[in-house]
Amino acid sequence: MSKRVIVVGAGLGGLSTALRLSDLGYKVQILEKNDTPGGRLNILEKDGYTFDMGPSFFSMSYEFKELFSSVNEDVPFQIQELDPLYTVYLSGKEKPYQIYKNLAKLAEEFKSVEPNFEAKAIKYLKGAASIFHDTEYRIIKRNFNSILQYLISMSKVPKKHLPKMFRTFWAELERHFESEDVKIIFSLVAFFLGATPFNTPSVYGLLNYTELQHDGYWNVKGGMYEIVKGMLPLLEKRGVKITYNSEVKQINNLNGRISSVIDQNGKEWLADLFVINSDAASFRGKYLDRKKYSEKKLDAMEWTLSPFTIYLGVKGKIDGISHHNYFLGDNFKQYADTIFRTSVTPEKPYYYVNVASKSNLNSAPQGCENLFILCPVPDLRVKKDWSDSEALAAGIIDDLGKRVGYDIAANIETKIIMNPIDWQDKFNLYRGSGLGLAHGLKQIGAFRPSNKDEIFGNLYYVGASTHPGTGLPIVVIGSKLVTERISNEHAII
Repeated sequence: MSKRVIVVGAGLGGLSTALRLSDLGYKVQILEKNDTPGGRLNILEKDGYTFDMGPSFFSMSYEFKELFSSVNEDVPFQIQELDPLYTVYLSGKEKPYQIYKNLAKLAEEFKSVEPNFEAKAIKYLKGAASIFHDTEYRIIKRNFNSILQYLISMSKVPKKHLPKMFRTFWAELERHFESEDVKIIFSLVAFFLGATPFNTPSVYGLLNYTELQHDGYWNVKGGMYEIVKGMLPLLEKRGVKITYNSEVKQINNLNGRISSVIDQNGKEWLADLFVINSDAASFRGKYLDRKKYSEKKLDAMEWTLSPFTIYLGVKGKIDGISHHNYFLGDNFKQYADTIFRTSVTPEKPYYYVNVASKSNLNSAPQGCENLFILCPVPDLRVKKDWSDSEALAAGIIDDLGKRVGYDIAANIETKIIMNPIDWQDKFNLYRGSGLGLAHGLKQIGAFRPSNKDEIFGNLYYVGASTHPGTGLPIVVIGSKLVTERISNEHAII
């Protein structure tokens, strides 16, 4: 007999889990708060421009291939590899750095600041590769039923990696490179994932391996939302129904199991199993009243930075900018040390710029550019007042225009600004944290909120704040792990 599953939230984790479960014969219904699917993997459309709302590229492309092959489908969108991966503009430097996977080409970029770069990078990346492959199946791609089981699994990771658990990302980079420029650029994978290299364990150097050697970075032809659009027909083919504008407001339980959820309209939704694609920590506190996840306890946890995003439609073509770009100041350590705890808008913010129109011509009218600007900022625990959003956006736009040699401000045709309050409200992000719980040692593996509820045997979680963590491919892995749990514990007879 088929079992009924309700998935709360149509983010990538929810959609991927629904696809896997429906292919196994479960009858799946998705409830989505907003009027479009995708969660943060979404789009904004205005005045002839189409913007990727959140993620603009991804690594570990093979995890998407695994997802679709697991349900006997071809990948329903086209991916394209980034080369160069991205461009970095450092304050005070006449020329930006082009970051290539090809280490010989990358060495040419760094030849004036880091002698013998290629040999140093090979040694550094060899260590990062070793960590990646030694933890991939022991830690990342498996479920844990207890902290003890997790610690036993950790004990099987080669002991040579142990020092890196207690060394910071930045400290590890200092062991291999002399140039501040190189260390800053290599640490961007931590900074723009919502943390800093000064409070992130050095094991996350494995991210440098994934970007520079293992698989690189990819985006999607036609825009990142093609991922979501490609999944919808596959879900429909398997009988998955999605109800939009349906926000869950109440959880009902009966005899130790979740029996139903009730949406904002008072409609009750019954099912045998429930999968929550909302923040796995804050959901437990808000809807299940778990003391471990009270506001006080949640506020004491480590959260990723909030997104401050600007979406610009600009008249004219900007020659001095690439598809993926980072713009950094000259005070990296001071900036990183204070960004988590300052309530004052940064004077010289660091930001990322994605110019989708460089690769996806349909994202902007002919002869125009589509700019998505992301500036990591403090979450709402630290900075509650965002009445200065327009001023912050104006400062970033002015700085960007000067650094690429184009008067962007004078050529804006359309503009949308989203501050942490907007992100919090639209996607129920706790305190506006962009990528959920951070990945410190106390918040990884079995120390992260589990993908299976502690009390209710028919309640599960998928998404950034549960195991294995944040990022598009990692969330796809998470959908596989929660599907394995459900199929093992609630098999269709």
